[in-house]
Amino acid sequence: MLGPTASGKSELAVKIARAFNGEIISADSRQVYKGLDIGTGKVPKDEISNFKFLISNYYYQNIPHHLIDVVSPKKNFTVAHYQKLARKAIFDIWRRGKLPILCGGTGLYIDAVVNGIVIPEVKPNKKLRRKLERKTTEELFEILKKIDSERAKNIDGKNPRRLIRAIEIVKSLGKVPTFKTKPLQVEILKIGIKRDDAALKTLIEKRLLRRIDEGMIEEVKQLRQENLSWKRLEDLGLEYRYVARYLQNKISKIEMIEILKKEIRRYSKRQITWFKRDKKIIWIRNEKEAMMLLIKFKKL
Repeated sequence: MLGPTASGKSELAVKIARAFNGEIISADSRQVYKGLDIGTGKVPKDEISNFKFLISNYYYQNIPHHLIDVVSPKKNFTVAHYQKLARKAIFDIWRRGKLPILCGGTGLYIDAVVNGIVIPEVKPNKKLRRKLERKTTEELFEILKKIDSERAKNIDGKNPRRLIRAIEIVKSLGKVPTFKTKPLQVEILKIGIKRDDAALKTLIEKRLLRRIDEGMIEEVKQLRQENLSWKRLEDLGLEYRYVARYLQNKISKIEMIEILKKEIRRYSKRQITWFKRDKKIIWIRNEKEAMMLLIKFKKL
């Protein structure tokens, strides 16, 4: 279950899980971090005291959710880490006779799991990082475009941490890496939620205002109290980046909201661009279409 941000993936995935005896694996690059709740749109966690046998640390509407709250936000969590844990969760769900449902909008994470991209192990280059950290985000993006134009098309161009890591990988290998793949050897149904531009824009803006009302700014304040640096908050992207700037009095609250509306829309367009490359995705507009696809898939 995939699609752009704010398209309604999480709630639809829960309905599918309930109807087809499934469990959900989050495919979101920030929901893996503890404490990043409102800003990443985690589904609310159930009170789990009544569960006799726990197979996950995170339940929503009695449905187990995997790969949520697995690491401190002070630590880096790579695609390779995600791939290993997500595949482990999928095989465990299959072993117990249930349906694994990978749900999220981080295309690279989904591809890493489904297509089994073998990601090169590249150790951090501290000398190169110090050099790159002195450059602006715009300069980093231009460097990446020159050495790996394909990666530049799909990366968050305003996230310096990801830009530096992408440059580091290419510099270490001496060339743009050619990724090998080890796809999952099972039948896979890829369902994408489609929203027209105007509807998605409205959903994004309403969700942003709701998150602010729910305490997104207070969440960032709490992360700061837990000694998360301003730089790390910037690295965590979008909501955390611009709320951090607001809390440092670099921008006003109104500016923060308007910038976030614009940047989240841009992010959704990058997601759509990424997913359009995959011709195996079947795009649906509502729950009924999704359920019909699942019924046919389960009969195969």
